[in-house]
Amino acid sequence: MELILDILYIYAALYTIFFLALAIRNLNDKKFKIEKRYSQYEDKDNLAVVIYAHNNYETLEKLIKELKAQDYPIVNFKVYLILDNCTDGSQNLCQNDSFIHTINIKEVGTIGKDQAISILLEQLSQDDYIDSFVFIDADRSIAPDFLSTVNAALTKHNVLSGETIIDMENFGPIDKIKAAYQKYHMNFIRRARALFGLASQADSGVFIIKKEIVNEIGDVDFKDINSELKYSLLLSKIKCKCTYNPNIQTVVDSTNYVFRKPRLSARLYLFRNALTQIFSKNFVFTEHVLSLIYPNIWTLLIVYAIVLKHSYSSYFFLDFKFVLFTFILLVIGFALSLIESKLNKTEILRLFMYPAYSLGHIIKNFPLIRKLINKIKNQEDLPENVQKFDVDIMVATNRGNTLNCKMQFISDNGLAKIRFFYKNKKFTTATHLRMIDALNELKTKLDDYGFILKICSCCSHFTPNFDGSTNMLKGFCNSDYPSPSIKEPKPTLIWNTCNDFCPAELNSLIAEMVKESNQGQ
Repeated sequence: MELILDILYIYAALYTIFFLALAIRNLNDKKFKIEKRYSQYEDKDNLAVVIYAHNNYETLEKLIKELKAQDYPIVNFKVYLILDNCTDGSQNLCQNDSFIHTINIKEVGTIGKDQAISILLEQLSQDDYIDSFVFIDADRSIAPDFLSTVNAALTKHNVLSGETIIDMENFGPIDKIKAAYQKYHMNFIRRARALFGLASQADSGVFIIKKEIVNEIGDVDFKDINSELKYSLLLSKIKCKCTYNPNIQTVVDSTNYVFRKPRLSARLYLFRNALTQIFSKNFVFTEHVLSLIYPNIWTLLIVYAIVLKHSYSSYFFLDFKFVLFTFILLVIGFALSLIESKLNKTEILRLFMYPAYSLGHIIKNFPLIRKLINKIKNQEDLPENVQKFDVDIMVATNRGNTLNCKMQFISDNGLAKIRFFYKNKKFTTATHLRMIDALNELKTKLDDYGFILKICSCCSHFTPNFDGSTNMLKGFCNSDYPSPSIKEPKPTLIWNTCNDFCPAELNSLIAEMVKESNQGQ
């Protein structure tokens, strides 16, 4: 027991010293201010700006206008737009526009950012014009000097990530707490690490990399937040670390922003597999690997509480006063970290509430508690052999807004249910014998709150195909869009949609499907 306490204290004390060093270093960001001031005078790289879009019509339109208004020489950058199965008319934004080079992916479903970008990179691999890639999501907004700032940062670093500024106007209380922590983490932890020359995690929302690095590695890895972390470690290993630069800023509104954080299990898995490789002269990679097991606030508080109590009343290899002194250093470090964190008084109060949210999140995700909560909500965890099918959809509000959401069709031993996702919230229907019954429950639930599923089965142009199957997933579209010359009904699936979506009467089509299906049984 004594040995365990010794190890825990050394672990906490070393991190305390590191944390205090970060806080002190973050007080002086002269380096970034000078770089920003002289960004216009650097030699110009030829940039390939790659935009990934999936039903982001409004923000994409704004982003294209912002790119056209850049103060960067137009001869030094090209814009490549990837439209991944867009059904919101995004393709109309770039018709006959030589400024945008468009790749329109359709009729194969939504393939995702990682695969879509891989397709483009393969096409551009032999393009000698390009010096660097600038990846940016279509839901971002940028300033007129964005590309100039990127170019200035590229003179000293090969791989870069930037600051994401979140518009918190429509956030609820919990999301505002998370947003305050996100802002603190960017303006303190990530910026201080950059000032020390340490590596940062790649962020596919805004990511800049030299083409020669992409050619060396072979691709980028943007599957999810965990794969981005793995990719960041790979960059550190080949001595091309991803560097955070707060001058590179993008803005995203609360409707489009999703809080992402690598899972603890993923971090521990990467740490375990990289542990044998840290004993090298590559200090940045070694530190990056060790950062995977940096303690959170609750770990530090619990360790210090136990060690302080033990060293005060019993023998410990260090005196109680020394242990108390290191704890005071931690408190001082935290106070200093707030100075340059750019948090206002309200956001600081929310930051102090983050540990309570974090504790609640940890407790909620304990296996036994999670199973109990899911059972109460009738949202039982899915077994590994369950069949799932994910579909990106849009939902219309009674105010005329459109939200990007996701539906997951779940088949478990012949029973059906649907899981609906919007940002960090989700709703799962009860288990039904047929998929149409689960869809009817979801549609009714959304109707109660004034939302309309913009999918074929909820459109007045849709006619179900009574093919004798139980789930009734097929139908016909009677709309003239996009080809009025085609008079015959076009085959479609219940989750598809198009620009000619017209809401059907409440539950009318699904009710018809249920009725006809019952008659056929």
